[in-house]
Amino acid sequence: MSILSRFQTIEDSDKQRAVHTLVERATPDFDFFFMITLSVFMASFGLLLGSETIVIGSMLIAPLLYPVLGVALGLSMSDPPLLRQSLWTVVKALLIALSASALAALFFIATHSGRSIPLTPTIIAQTAPSLFWLLVGIVAGIAVTYALVRPKLSEALPGVAISVALIPPLAAAGIGIISLNLSVALGSLATFFVNVLGIVAAGMMTFSLMDVYRLRTTAERTLAHEAVRVAQETEKAKAVEEDVKENTGAQNSA
Repeated sequence: MSILSRFQTIEDSDKQRAVHTLVERATPDFDFFFMITLSVFMASFGLLLGSETIVIGSMLIAPLLYPVLGVALGLSMSDPPLLRQSLWTVVKALLIALSASALAALFFIATHSGRSIPLTPTIIAQTAPSLFWLLVGIVAGIAVTYALVRPKLSEALPGVAISVALIPPLAAAGIGIISLNLSVALGSLATFFVNVLGIVAAGMMTFSLMDVYRLRTTAERTLAHEAVRVAQETEKAKAVEEDVKENTGAQNSA
C-alpha cells in the first residue's frame, strides 16, 4: 500500500478533530500569549546560562507550533480568515517573544553588575541557519501534521516540538538586540524563519494529501466559536478589573 493511499484512508472524523484542535490551540487568546511569554523567558535564561536542559524545557511549554501550522492549514484550504488570524498570531508572538527575551537580557545585565552578555554555545547555535534546519522543519512539519490526525500518535507532539527550533532562535534574537550584536539578532531570526518555512511547506503538502479542503466549514465554525469565547473571557476580565477598581476606590474614600 502506497503512502498516498495511507493518507487517503484517514477517517473524516479524525480529520475534523485535528482541524478543530489546531484552530482552537492557535487562537490568539490570553493563555496562548501567556505561555509564549513564559516559554521565551525560560529559553532566554537557559541560553544565558548555557543550559540546554532549560532550553528544551522551554520548548515543551510553547504553543507557537500551532499558529504556524494554522498558516499551512489556511493555505491548503484557501481560507483567508484562518490564514489572516494565524499570520497575525505568529507576528504578535514574534514581537512578544523579542520583548520578553530583551527583558530577560536586561535582567541578566542588572543582576551581574553591568557585565556584558556572554555568547554561550547555546546562543551561537541559534545563529547559523542552513539547509539542514530547513530539512528539520520539513520533517517535523510532516510528523506533527500526521500526528494531529492520528489519536494514538498525539503523545509524539511534545517530541516534535522539541525538534523544531522556534522559541530558542527568538530568544537569541532578543538577546542579540540588547547586546547590540547584529549578527546574533539577524542570524537567529533567519533560523526562525527557515524553520517556519519548512513547517509551513510540509504542513501544506500533508494537509493536501489528506484532502482537508472539504473540512473548511469545520475550520470556519471553530474560528467563530473561538472568537466568541475570547470575547466572553475579555468581558469577564474587564468586569473583574472594574470591580477591583470600585472596591479600591470605596476603601480609599472610607
